[in-house]
Amino acid sequence: MGKVAVGAAVVCAATVCAAAALVVRHRMRCSGRWARAMAILREFEENCGTPIGKLRQVADAMTVEMHAGLASEGGSKLKMLISYVDNLPSGEENGLFYALDLGGTNFRVIRVLLGGRDGGVVKQEFEEVSIPPHLMTGSSDALFGFIATALANFVATESEGLHSSPGRQRELGFTFSFPVRQTSIASGNLIKWTKGFSIDDVVGEDVVGELTKAMERIGLDMRVSALVNDTIGTLAGGRYHNPDVIAAVILGTGTNAAYVERAQAIPKWHGLLPKSGEMVINMEWGNFRSSHLPLTEYDQDLDVESLNPGEQIFEKIISGMYLGEIVRRVLLKMAEEAAFFGDIVPQKLKIPFILRTPHMSAMHHDESSDLRVVGSKLKDILEIPHTSLKMRKAIVELCDIVATRGARLSAAGIVGIIKKLGRDTVKDGEKQKSVIAMDGGLYEHYSKFSTCMESTLKELLGEEVSDNIVVEQSNDGSGIGAALLAASHSQYLEVEES
Repeated sequence: MGKVAVGAAVVCAATVCAAAALVVRHRMRCSGRWARAMAILREFEENCGTPIGKLRQVADAMTVEMHAGLASEGGSKLKMLISYVDNLPSGEENGLFYALDLGGTNFRVIRVLLGGRDGGVVKQEFEEVSIPPHLMTGSSDALFGFIATALANFVATESEGLHSSPGRQRELGFTFSFPVRQTSIASGNLIKWTKGFSIDDVVGEDVVGELTKAMERIGLDMRVSALVNDTIGTLAGGRYHNPDVIAAVILGTGTNAAYVERAQAIPKWHGLLPKSGEMVINMEWGNFRSSHLPLTEYDQDLDVESLNPGEQIFEKIISGMYLGEIVRRVLLKMAEEAAFFGDIVPQKLKIPFILRTPHMSAMHHDESSDLRVVGSKLKDILEIPHTSLKMRKAIVELCDIVATRGARLSAAGIVGIIKKLGRDTVKDGEKQKSVIAMDGGLYEHYSKFSTCMESTLKELLGEEVSDNIVVEQSNDGSGIGAALLAASHSQYLEVEES
């Protein structure tokens, strides 16, 4: 072989070796990155752990905080607000009642015709109205004037057979989903606005008084019989259809729970004991916190950067507002520290709340062989065009970790309520059904979340007790529930009874 040929062979061999070394180095670098990404995921999974022992501690802590919140104002992170609802619907209610549901940029006006024990809900009609943005930051007169006019227009559309009895004032249940210091069943002072509203002259005022003045100004003869929030509305709607309903839980964008307490078990209640002997308590359970909650660095960072640091800790790990954001934060760390999506960190991944819980749910429920839904969500939302099947599987696993923790902690919270009511044991020969009315998009649409929550309830309570605990979907509690509470707190009830 000539010198030239030998030289060429040596150069070729060297080139092949160099290329092979590059491939090996690239593979080693990729495997090193993958190992680092998986280490981040495994550490997160470990810190999110909800073994049954920890869940029992969370349930016990919930019960302890409930006792503390009932004992005195400010005695607990749980506000345990007295709702003044001492008369839940029984199914006997008769007549025409209205509801107004104000909780965001839209409000609904609702009309319900009730037919008593045999008739149930005979007819239901509603209309949704958008609030012009300028009214959300204007004056009390402007906002409540607009609402009262919409209500009057809706009343004007009452059809034949849908009129109040002659000589009777129309009655309204008012669902007002903003922080309120309730002073009676039909009065409450606004503590602060949220959800983009900012009308200074309403803060500290009785919102029922503001609405009543607006209705009087336009000659609408209607009385607000009950001021409630959406969770209590859900409880009322549930109880109307099923007398075994003892509590309501909302798992949606936010989360809350309300339940029926014995009036004598509320040390901070100083008024006369209600005739029913019962009082509905609005727990505001989103604000629950305990050293037993499995919080991670991502939860702590999310909390610090939120609008209400140190508040609503339970809500920030179980509700629909935050689950997708937790997934985003873990993915961002995997991208920054392990080049999970390649050498460049996707810009969109840096935007808080860009990955919403419905996106997370769609990825989590993807059952296609190539996880194409995961691929399309990453492409459409985060502008990440190419992902391997291995990466997509890791993302589904991440969604599962976040959803499982939230679902299992929700179940532990419910068990805390059941324990407080002494319904966590089966008494000899007693088959006492306890129904929890559930509402909210997270529970309704994220089926892996709701299935996990229900199986965790069974795991925590044991087979015998869990046979007596039923979780029921309760739709539109905040609307129809308020109308039902207007009926059960009607000014004409005692007249009818006598």
